[in-house]
Amino acid sequence: MNLRALFLITSLHTFSFCAFSTAAVPLQTAVPVVSPKKSQGDISSLREKAQGGDAGAEYLLGRAYMTGTGVSRNYAEAAKYYRQAAAQNSSDAEFSLGYLYEQGKGVPRDYRQAVAYYSAAARQGHLTAANNLGSMYENGRGVPRNPREAWHWYRVAAERGDVTAQCNLASLYFRGNGVARDYPQAANWFREAAERGYSPAQENLAWMYFTGTGVPLDYSRAAHWVQVAAHKGFVRAQLDVGYLYEIGKGVPLDYVAAYSWYKAAAAGGEERAGSRLKNLSALMTKEQISQADTAAVQLSRSLPKVDETAATQPIGSLFFVSRK
Repeated sequence: MNLRALFLITSLHTFSFCAFSTAAVPLQTAVPVVSPKKSQGDISSLREKAQGGDAGAEYLLGRAYMTGTGVSRNYAEAAKYYRQAAAQNSSDAEFSLGYLYEQGKGVPRDYRQAVAYYSAAARQGHLTAANNLGSMYENGRGVPRNPREAWHWYRVAAERGDVTAQCNLASLYFRGNGVARDYPQAANWFREAAERGYSPAQENLAWMYFTGTGVPLDYSRAAHWVQVAAHKGFVRAQLDVGYLYEIGKGVPLDYVAAYSWYKAAAAGGEERAGSRLKNLSALMTKEQISQADTAAVQLSRSLPKVDETAATQPIGSLFFVSRK
């Protein structure tokens, strides 16, 4: 089996990945949307409440400084207000402060402090903090490396619906890290996250169906899940969709569609799409290539752009590599 390394990630709530590294992403509790005309007044109101010891205002003011909403982005100021709210047991603030310590933003990078604040928030039921705590144990950051403890915290968050934790838990089962290797369990947890719209899990589940790993081999299900991920802008998934059309597995054999998806992947920065386009164009007529070029332009315009530089390293190789 040609597998890639799996990477699990610590994350923040609304933009997160199934990986073993860290990434800057938005916080769990969103700042209320304010218009530019009213933003300064809202910040002044928050600051007044924060000065009076209002933990919610302290957290939101820290959030404003972290995101640059209504004020200039200032991580040190964000950390100051998060710390004040954390002292009053705000789990959101504990989580956010842990993230700043992990990233070294506004405070010196300190994994032990990050673990301490993630632990405090996780014990209050903060699911993203539980996921991040699992990643710290998985990587041995701030604590001795402990896959079983990582599994525990991922499970805590996964069972309560956190999709990042579900994907991370699936990855542990896939690799057999801290738990017995169990491909069906991995598929089950990837499916949980995939059905909730989590694209990294959708791509991983598609690979399991394509290779028959932990699930019955099913090209139609593979095509379904990889197409969902591809339409969300994941260029690797777009490359796999193109390959399915090229070989007619799970979808009709369609060189024009295959070429269009390869072109879309190439436009999204997938370097391996070039060789697929070269091979496929040798089998196509000039008319088909012209038709595919036109379709590719329209397809690329319709697809969202996703920054995958810090995102997921899927569990398996690309579809066309997996078949070799």
